[in-house]
Amino acid sequence: MGDPTPDPDGTWQVPLRRTPQQARSKARLARVLQAAERVLVREGAQALTTTRIAAEAKVSVGSLYQYLPDRDAIVDALAAGYFARLETTMDDLVRSATAERWEDPVAVLIDTYAAIYRTEHGFRALWFGSSLTEQIRAADREHKRRMADGIRHILLALDLARDDAALSHACHAAVLAADALAQEAFRRDPEGDPALLEEARIMLRGYLAGVTARYR
Repeated sequence: MGDPTPDPDGTWQVPLRRTPQQARSKARLARVLQAAERVLVREGAQALTTTRIAAEAKVSVGSLYQYLPDRDAIVDALAAGYFARLETTMDDLVRSATAERWEDPVAVLIDTYAAIYRTEHGFRALWFGSSLTEQIRAADREHKRRMADGIRHILLALDLARDDAALSHACHAAVLAADALAQEAFRRDPEGDPALLEEARIMLRGYLAGVTARYR
């Protein structure tokens, strides 16, 4: 199974044993993943077994095996969906940055993603648990690079930086720092610890000010 990839219509695929082709099969898979997320939020990642998910989704275990053959496949598919939603939001932000001037880009980014953390209960339940697979860890590293590329595009769109290797490295570092701070903020408080999120804004404003100063 690989990382999530976009379909021609702009939707996202998740890593599967087999990709459903018919509308009915796609709807069944969506129902299975929604059921898996409900179990994840209510009962934790340890409850994500094929038997439990099939029962929650009201499908046979055999039909589930066609797409998600084991627990790791279920976890990987959920993670891929979360990564895809985060990256789609970044794409939207890049488009917004090309159309308008942001007085405080750091606040826009942190506030946008904090709002997602507040509503994506499944993402928090998965990430704060102890069941991340090696597949997910590898996918997460690539996900963070894609997010960093989005930050790079935003800085370029706002005419705040010059496009070079140093900018790519700086954006990657900013994403790694922001991710660590956001995770700790939401471990402390389901709504995101306000004091820690504010410290994240201050820290990242200072860091990105240094990055953009190179350009000026």
